[in-house]
Amino acid sequence: MSHSGKPISDLGFDTMTDRFRDSLSCDTNKPDFKELDLGSPVSPLRPRPSGPAASGVTATSSSSSSSGSVSGRTGSNTVVKRSDGSGNNHSGELSGSSESSPTAAESLRSGGGTRNFKPGHTRSDSGGGHQPLIYGGSVNSPPPAVNVLPTGNICPSGKILKTGMATRSSRSDVLGSGMGNYGHGSIMRGAGASKAGGGDVGVSYSRGNAGVESATRRALSSMDPEGVKRAGNEQYKRGHFAEALGLYDRAIALSPGNAAYRSNRAAALTGLGRLAEAVRECEEAVRLDPGYMRAHQRLASLLIRLGQVENARRHICYPGQQPDPAEMQKLEAVEKHLSRCANARKICDWKSALREGDAAIAAGADSSPQLFTCRAEALLKLHQLDDADSSLSIIPKFEPYTHSCSQAKFFGMLSEAYPFFVRAQIEMAFGRFENAVTAIEKAGQIDPRNIEVAVLLNNVRLVARARARGNDLFKSERFTEACSAYGEGLRLDPTNSVLYCNRAACWFKLGLWERSIEDCNQALRIQPNYTKALLRRAASNSKLERWVDAVRDYEVLRRELPDDNEVAEALFHAQVALKKSRGEEVYNMKFGGEVEEVSGLEQFRAAISSPGVSVVHFKAVSNPQCEKISPFVDTLCIRYPSVNFLKVDVEESPAVANIENVRIVPTFKIYKNGSRVKEMICPSHQVLEYSVRHYSF
Repeated sequence: MSHSGKPISDLGFDTMTDRFRDSLSCDTNKPDFKELDLGSPVSPLRPRPSGPAASGVTATSSSSSSSGSVSGRTGSNTVVKRSDGSGNNHSGELSGSSESSPTAAESLRSGGGTRNFKPGHTRSDSGGGHQPLIYGGSVNSPPPAVNVLPTGNICPSGKILKTGMATRSSRSDVLGSGMGNYGHGSIMRGAGASKAGGGDVGVSYSRGNAGVESATRRALSSMDPEGVKRAGNEQYKRGHFAEALGLYDRAIALSPGNAAYRSNRAAALTGLGRLAEAVRECEEAVRLDPGYMRAHQRLASLLIRLGQVENARRHICYPGQQPDPAEMQKLEAVEKHLSRCANARKICDWKSALREGDAAIAAGADSSPQLFTCRAEALLKLHQLDDADSSLSIIPKFEPYTHSCSQAKFFGMLSEAYPFFVRAQIEMAFGRFENAVTAIEKAGQIDPRNIEVAVLLNNVRLVARARARGNDLFKSERFTEACSAYGEGLRLDPTNSVLYCNRAACWFKLGLWERSIEDCNQALRIQPNYTKALLRRAASNSKLERWVDAVRDYEVLRRELPDDNEVAEALFHAQVALKKSRGEEVYNMKFGGEVEEVSGLEQFRAAISSPGVSVVHFKAVSNPQCEKISPFVDTLCIRYPSVNFLKVDVEESPAVANIENVRIVPTFKIYKNGSRVKEMICPSHQVLEYSVRHYSF
């Protein structure tokens, strides 16, 4: 079945698509460091548009003559002690928030002191030059390459660490040496930086891209998992997530029991948009070390994005861990809108369901297939079928899910079953019955105990069977029985526009044109742009000699199908019949005529005096603009068969050109019943067709 689409305006569908695309960008996949909150630095790639002002932070440099600022002056490492009662050393973990860059080092002024700054501000070095405010602990750090490195907030809360906050746990952090090409320091977990596994993003760095590539090649053949991990961190910081993933895979192969390597691998997968795999890696890290709080935090953040709020809450509120306020706030916002969306869906308040689902996506569940599927279902129920069908193509696909995600419920059914449940309904609405059966059977396999799924599965099978029987009867010209078969399907699915349109075809064949129009009207109420229903209604109106209604439908179809010759001919005959019914004189009107060439003054006067509309094209063979527009005039002659099209060569018929005072070509003049109604000099294609269409009706 052919259906024309329509733009999505008031429901923000385009912005949803942009939001999902943005959710897979580097900025949303930056690991955080919950205990050390360093504020909101200005990104050298994409500055944050807003954020709270950063509070002061006090730190002491190991050398009074060095600085870790972005100016490129020699900096030194700063040690921040932290204890963790768990006693676990996850020194290879990428620290920092899921919204921050891979490292979480702060630029500190030599000799200690306080820095106060806000996102969007810059600061100057000793030379007075301004650079973007980023954190760095590197020596002579050059500016980063554009569009290469992931940057952003170190911590989602945007607050500076206050005195005493670093004592939440007993495990220590070491602020590492940083990287020569980017300027980030590295937070290292464990008792000291010199131990194996002592660097979050590595203890030492190669200078420049060539050095990093060389180190990567060496790491891939290395038997030291920490060296491999450090090379992976280098690639991660540059936004090379695929390369980082390969290196983390190598580290895991060398040390499969290291939970931190699994967590690092999850960060790289998140950067690649492979969220379900990232969830599995976090779950494996937690399995290896149930008390590994960083893995719990990262897992919770991923589950919020996937809309799995119940699972996310278990990891945010893990026993012995104080929930992060920012993540907790995001979870509660998503949870609130999801609950409202579910309640609206129960009472079939689809506008509210659409609004609350969009709000949940905006609040943080930006990669939830179920929420995007809910948007498609709401659009379907609001009879915006084209929008619903289009929305299926942008639903995030993160299959196969992990066990915990697949067992989660969404609107009372298993999460994996819901997209197939909605897809089956949309396929049914468009008459793709075989696809609908396949989709709902898949939902039934995933969640066989769900009542909604079971009811729809039974209905889809019965409706598909009724439609197939109706089609067979129609082909056998048993139209009355075919009407009954389609009617049986409509009793099970009373909003199926395809079944209404099929039954209208049966009524038309039986000569029951009033009934045919009624069923076409029902189909068009459900699907306003349903071309076949419009064609059958126009044909039925023609049979009933309701020429005004027939012409109106054919004119709509002509705009939708400008190159359909059958529609053009049907419109022509309906227009002629309408003129006759009004008592207008109709002479020598025939469909599919060609542009008539006028060679003399008498022929010209006779042509423009004939009843109806005449369009005269004054041209010259030697004029290139005339040669360009002439083929379009031939096209208009086919599109508007009720209009007489004439052409006059001003060089061969100067008398006609003089009488009509034509000085510039191409010139077009439109005559109606012998009187000139419009003149156009060198019009565009759009202007010319608009004028022809306007005067042809």
